[in-house]
Amino acid sequence: MENITIGLAGNPNVGKTTLFNQLTGLRQHVGNWPGKTVEKAEGHFNYDDIDMEVIDLPGNYALSAHSIEEIISRDFIVDESSDVIVNVIDAANLERNLYLTVQMMELGANLVIALNMNKFAKRKDHFINTKLMEELLGIPVVEIEANDKTGTEDLLKAVEKAAKNPINSNKKLVYGDELKEHLGELEEVIEEDKNLLDVPSMWTAIKLLENDNIVLEKVNNSNISNKIINKTENVKKHLKTVFDEDSEEIIANARYAFIDGLIAESVEKPEIEKPSFSDKIDKYLTNRILGLPIFLVIMYLMFMITFEVGAPFQGLLEEGFAILGESVAGFLGDSWFSSLVVDGIIGGVGGVLVFLPIIILMFLMISLLEDSGYLARAAFVMDKVMHKLVGLHGKAFIPMILGFGCGVPGIMATRTMEHERDRLLTMMILPFMSCTARLPVYALFVAAFFSAYQGQVIFSLYLIGIAVAILVAAILKRTMFKGMTAPFVMELPSYKIPSLKGVLLHTWEKTYGFIRKAGTIILVASIVIWILSSFPMGVEYGSQESVTGQIGTIIAPIFEPVGFGEWQPAVSLIFGVVAKEVVVSTFSSLFGVAEEGAGITTAMHELFTPLSAFSFMIFVLLYVPCFAAVGTVKQETNSWKWPLTMILVTTVTAYIVSFIVYQGGTLLGFA
Repeated sequence: MENITIGLAGNPNVGKTTLFNQLTGLRQHVGNWPGKTVEKAEGHFNYDDIDMEVIDLPGNYALSAHSIEEIISRDFIVDESSDVIVNVIDAANLERNLYLTVQMMELGANLVIALNMNKFAKRKDHFINTKLMEELLGIPVVEIEANDKTGTEDLLKAVEKAAKNPINSNKKLVYGDELKEHLGELEEVIEEDKNLLDVPSMWTAIKLLENDNIVLEKVNNSNISNKIINKTENVKKHLKTVFDEDSEEIIANARYAFIDGLIAESVEKPEIEKPSFSDKIDKYLTNRILGLPIFLVIMYLMFMITFEVGAPFQGLLEEGFAILGESVAGFLGDSWFSSLVVDGIIGGVGGVLVFLPIIILMFLMISLLEDSGYLARAAFVMDKVMHKLVGLHGKAFIPMILGFGCGVPGIMATRTMEHERDRLLTMMILPFMSCTARLPVYALFVAAFFSAYQGQVIFSLYLIGIAVAILVAAILKRTMFKGMTAPFVMELPSYKIPSLKGVLLHTWEKTYGFIRKAGTIILVASIVIWILSSFPMGVEYGSQESVTGQIGTIIAPIFEPVGFGEWQPAVSLIFGVVAKEVVVSTFSSLFGVAEEGAGITTAMHELFTPLSAFSFMIFVLLYVPCFAAVGTVKQETNSWKWPLTMILVTTVTAYIVSFIVYQGGTLLGFA
């Protein structure tokens, strides 16, 4: 069977991932790029007896060497293993999107343009003559709607044709006579070294004028490097004399001039733009006064819906695991193996899986907010607060929003920040964003102590996390990370109705990750907890005389001032460093989620009061993140200094805040 490898390239928020999901469905997987920590989504599907492999490239605005994502995208485009690059473009924002297109044309990429969101363009009275645009660019242009498969068949036909008959896309680029002449001079010199011709000489010449570090390093290894560098400097000086601008600005202006000419020829639009649907909604959602209250109301509703709808299903799962535990115990009898299966595996893993309905609903809500375009507005609204209080803004809050899902991609997302100081500070406060791994812990405690106010209590924890992050960032900004933050303009994508398939796929991917963790990390942790709770031989399982109990007894006095001085909570916090869900599996293993009746709830009431339970949840919210997050910080910073600093900052903060809550609550009579 014939194979075609397709790269999906484009700006963020243009529907690239929606198209990827439409094409590949569930036949996709996510890993990392070789030697990089940036995620790589790839999938397969069959079309016209051809096996098509699709790679969803990182969303970029340019192909410079300013970020790992940009370097990955341009390396993939020049890689001979890619047959076709499908450039997904937002038809309503052509000028911004085509800047990346032009840079890919400079690379001579075998391009097909997928013109997406045409409905939005038409609502703005933008009418695009795709045939003329195709003729002017010299590459296929296909109208699609990624969320409903409109134009998909035409796109795949164009891809198949382009794979069989590749097009050199830089043929139609026009950059003005002066620049064209001097680029030609540089190209002649570059072409003298055949080792530099793995990419078009035009692209190398442009990158030299842009002072691209990677290309400069490559040219410096050439046997004619002095000749090329001298010629480049002469061209730069001449262009500066003619245009009175640096060569980087001249190149950027030339690209935009080409784009302006293309749009003037092929797009008909009104002289005065009428406000779009997104503009009208943003008058309220990003309003200086209304934006923050609306954001808080939306978050509050999200938690209320999650717990109101999820609670009955959670109850059914609890009953199911209790019945399963009783059945297995009856079948296996009274033996160590029965204890391992019932107390260790069913108790530990089952104790976490009972919260699956709540986890699924939370992922579903977040996916709906993200795909609709609202999460970017939430970042914009909170960005204003962060900037005033901390001095961090722009790209800093985007990783923090991701941290509500999982801290690992949030930490990885900080690499888009230009200033190392801001990047490190953002990493330090990311663990205070309450990731979904902590949700089972909250769900366990609110069900036991705050059953009438579950949504409100969980909502308060998320707000406390944000408030503590801002406070700690303000302290660190004035001590460890002094200096001004560079301004950044945030992009607000157009609102759109989320596609059902896209939302369900996003929800499934995150849910599958949770289930996989339950079947691996939490399973292993549950078995380890069972072993430590069963030895030395002859002691009662999960008693204070067991190894687990002895470890907890040594550590427990540390937590007395914050309200939970018994050994079981201390042990659960230690094991929770592996993964936050293990806090729940520890309690479940020790107290027996499979026991008849509410065994775990009764045991929790013997250990906690409502005040100490709330203090415990705050400690779980704020203390050291999981091993995976700590390891990611080590990988991103290439140093143990920053992960150790994170562990210290988070643990000290957790203790101080829990102490204030518990002791303050006691003084106010809540104990």
